[in-house]
Amino acid sequence: MGGYSSEYEISVKSGNVVYQNLDRSLFNPYRILVAEEGWTYLDPQEKKHPVNRHDFSVTIREERVTFACVFNAIHGTPGEDGYLQAYLALLNIPHTSCNAYQAALTFNKRDLLSVLKPYGVLSATSYYLNLGDPINVDKIIKKVGLPCFVKANKAGSSFGITKVHKKEHLKKAITHAYKEDDEIIIETALNGIEVSVGVIKYKGETKVLPITEIVTENDFFDYEAKYEGKSQEITPARISKTQEKKVRAMAQLAYDTLKMKGFSRSEFIFVDDTPYMLEMNTTPGLTAESILPEQARIAGISLSALFESAITEALNENE
Repeated sequence: MGGYSSEYEISVKSGNVVYQNLDRSLFNPYRILVAEEGWTYLDPQEKKHPVNRHDFSVTIREERVTFACVFNAIHGTPGEDGYLQAYLALLNIPHTSCNAYQAALTFNKRDLLSVLKPYGVLSATSYYLNLGDPINVDKIIKKVGLPCFVKANKAGSSFGITKVHKKEHLKKAITHAYKEDDEIIIETALNGIEVSVGVIKYKGETKVLPITEIVTENDFFDYEAKYEGKSQEITPARISKTQEKKVRAMAQLAYDTLKMKGFSRSEFIFVDDTPYMLEMNTTPGLTAESILPEQARIAGISLSALFESAITEALNENE
């Protein structure tokens, strides 16, 4: 848990939820805090012990401890963008998230949507910018229109996102997005019902969880709406049978096409009855406020069972 991004605190919350809900008759869990200043084992007294990154081990009272499996609860880098997955693969340590390629691909909104497009997964009209590119406001607006969303390409929890209604606000939004990433995606703002669809591997099967409808008090589903109570997350979503069938099929298509493993949560907006994908998260939030645990609960899956299944899947995959 932890990480090197703006999502550090949210990840620590997620990690603690996993730690608290793991069945102690089955697992002996250790909290590993990944931070820019170092990687440490956080013992039950909250004391920190350094992690040996050569073999991902911890020495406690002169005893070397290694791990059978890693439960990855890091949002953002290095846990959601492929770096941690590649590191663990080199050490042959099973982990609960997808593989390194899938993590890197899904973390990059531009690349994800481009790869899925030939398979019929629709997305909003978009315009790409990289740091240092000339900013032609008129050209951007001609392509995507107003209002539009300016997003950091590789960031989560709505960090670096602005909804722009006026031409004169576009450059400020771009500057804001560049604080999170050196790549930007600018998209047409789609009007419609926003939903979040969890897809997981559960007991050996791909399972689409009950759909959540996002109703925000704010202009869009931003950080405040996600984590500070400025939204309603209604599960199951108040959508038609046609909409439900289409978005479930599209979410599973994306999961299967990318050869995903572990948990995923994809966001869509309906234009009439047609779902348009916004993004896919491969280490979704697991806090008390998070969407995927609520979807699992409504599907009759407890947190303990959800986390146990993820670990079992990872261990079986590595056999």
